[in-house]
Amino acid sequence: MYLKCNRRRKDGKEHRYWSIMENRRCAGGKMIQRPVLYLGEINDSQREAWIRTIEVFDEERGEQGSLALFSSDREIPSTVADAIGVRLSQFVLKRPRQWGACWLFTELWGQLGLRDFWRQKLGCSREGTDWEHALEVLVAGRLIAPGSEWHLHRHWYANTAMGDLLGEDDAIAAKDKLYRTLDLLLEHKRELFDHLTAKWKDLFGVKYEVLLYDLTSTYFESDPPEDKTGLRRFGYSRDKRPDCVQVVIALIVTPEGFPLAYEVLPGNTADKTTLRGFLEKIGDQYGKAERIWIMDRGIPTEEVLEEMRESHPPVYYLVGTPKGRLAGLEKELAQRSWGKVRDGVKVKLLPQDGELYVLAQSHDRIAKERSMRRRQLKKLWKRLKELQSMEVKRDELLIKLGQAKSDSPAGWRLVEVEVSPEGKLTYSLRKNKLREARRREGRYLLRSNLCDKDPAVLWQLYMLLTQVEEAFRNLKGDLSVRPIYHQLDHRIEAHIFVAFLAYCLHV
Repeated sequence: MYLKCNRRRKDGKEHRYWSIMENRRCAGGKMIQRPVLYLGEINDSQREAWIRTIEVFDEERGEQGSLALFSSDREIPSTVADAIGVRLSQFVLKRPRQWGACWLFTELWGQLGLRDFWRQKLGCSREGTDWEHALEVLVAGRLIAPGSEWHLHRHWYANTAMGDLLGEDDAIAAKDKLYRTLDLLLEHKRELFDHLTAKWKDLFGVKYEVLLYDLTSTYFESDPPEDKTGLRRFGYSRDKRPDCVQVVIALIVTPEGFPLAYEVLPGNTADKTTLRGFLEKIGDQYGKAERIWIMDRGIPTEEVLEEMRESHPPVYYLVGTPKGRLAGLEKELAQRSWGKVRDGVKVKLLPQDGELYVLAQSHDRIAKERSMRRRQLKKLWKRLKELQSMEVKRDELLIKLGQAKSDSPAGWRLVEVEVSPEGKLTYSLRKNKLREARRREGRYLLRSNLCDKDPAVLWQLYMLLTQVEEAFRNLKGDLSVRPIYHQLDHRIEAHIFVAFLAYCLHV
């Protein structure tokens, strides 16, 4: 039960009417208030009388005592030290700021040793600017609320407790200071990679016997640069944006997902031209060792793979291969028996010229690829039927067929399409190609110079590539490496550098 006051103003005077209420729980968990006793209007003198006449029984002490009817009139017990009474109804919240996420960031930043590392590398300016604090602000903004440096300067920093945690005022987040901080980072990239390698080993016992390597691209909505020799170039877009200039990001991570190194490459860089340079960098930075490199198809060339096989000590690799190579090995693989790796996955092994080919087949992947193929073929077949019934000129029909091919590339390979000089469209199903596609669905070919490894181990190692794919998803998703507003190459690289630091804390 509780006291409820209803206020009413009449003739310029406030009248207060009091009732004793109780809460009653009804069906469905609903709570209603029921008046127990109506006390009527109580003026100030009557209120004081009520306070003096109320008595309560203290069960702990076994005696009666007086108790103020209104909580605001009750005295703070003498047993409570350094306490003051407050009126919560009169509290007003002004300038609320995010504190928890910022505090956690500073803790992780310190545990990873980045505060001491960057303080030694960056130092302070002649005006007293602590560049390490400015970098903390940049990375915290990228990790907690990704946005541009302008957004961080105008909105995010003022609504967080980063200034309180760092002991800085708003000047540390001035946009010019943030840009100048970016200009100081790239020269320390190699030393940062060494520092991270040691930290991953000390904190988590990470070993570097297996390395995952992959590439991705990120595009720019801005106009193409006038300088044709810069990083922003047109190239193969993994984001399906060939109309935009882009840069390529190459990343190396451990099987646990910890990043070791990355490079920003021109947007027209071919995947197969990047591996040799990374092999040299890793060898120079971490020494020669028997490492296993796991990569997707299209990255290594035959020349690089041969160099890896002949190096001392040997550099081991496990790579996916294009499906075109599977066609040349099908006859020999057909004579081999399947071996079970796990439920739903089986493999065939084919040693050849110092290498081991592993043909893997997954029931889940069969269902996925078959569903995709059926969906595309059904969509294409419906579109071809529509085009066949249209009365359009031959040139316009060819344009529409090109659009249909672009929408359903996998289905297009299974259909024979002909257009006569008069503009008549005929199409038919290529049954031999369909049988071949069905036979290869759910299958992929792996290639390795780890000839003495258990095929189950090889398959499990190749599945680790999902870690580097997850890293790219985090960079593009949670950390929002795009959009990039910078125009200068070194600022673009520094922007990705900050995202890389944020990912280190994220992982």
